[in-house]
Amino acid sequence: MTADLIPEDIRDKWLVEDWRHAAAILSQDFPQEWGAIVQVLRGFTLRPSDITTPGGRLSSVSQYFNDSFVMRGWREKSFDTSVLVDETRTETPTHKVDCFKNEIALEVEWNNKDPFFDRDLNNFRLLFELRAVSVGVILTKTKDCIELYKELGRGKSTGESTTVWHKLLPRMRGGGAAGCPVLAFGMTRALFIGEADE
Repeated sequence: MTADLIPEDIRDKWLVEDWRHAAAILSQDFPQEWGAIVQVLRGFTLRPSDITTPGGRLSSVSQYFNDSFVMRGWREKSFDTSVLVDETRTETPTHKVDCFKNEIALEVEWNNKDPFFDRDLNNFRLLFELRAVSVGVILTKTKDCIELYKELGRGKSTGESTTVWHKLLPRMRGGGAAGCPVLAFGMTRALFIGEADE
């Protein structure tokens, strides 16, 4: 069912995992946000320089996604949340979301440590329970990208302890986001454009 909702050209280049009918909710209830996600995914290519350039605070891959969503009205978002019981207020801090618009929260995990997936999914869970988020989206890399790092001489810069597709799936399927619908995309080698193609 999910496959019918994801355009074929996206499925040809990205792995897709749908938790709790996220794709259906996005496409039917949030068509503008869904359209933006599809446009941004379609516009992405993975270049050698994305891998060979030493990383700083924000990689060129993460910068592409951040800039692309900002151009479409999305923003980095922090939430001021608390729980009030009788007269006792308890702060319930959450992490900033990379890109947010109209109850859709999107995180880009290119080369962080894999516990960031736990943080993202738990954040989606809490914000969903507080009715601030309707769907969470995660963009990350697959093992294909780790192989590209090795081929381009940057194998020490990434690896099994970083955010990678096969580390995300057990966390999603294990209910890390609880009731929050989550749609995940894993970038594959099909997105890679070699020097001769640039």
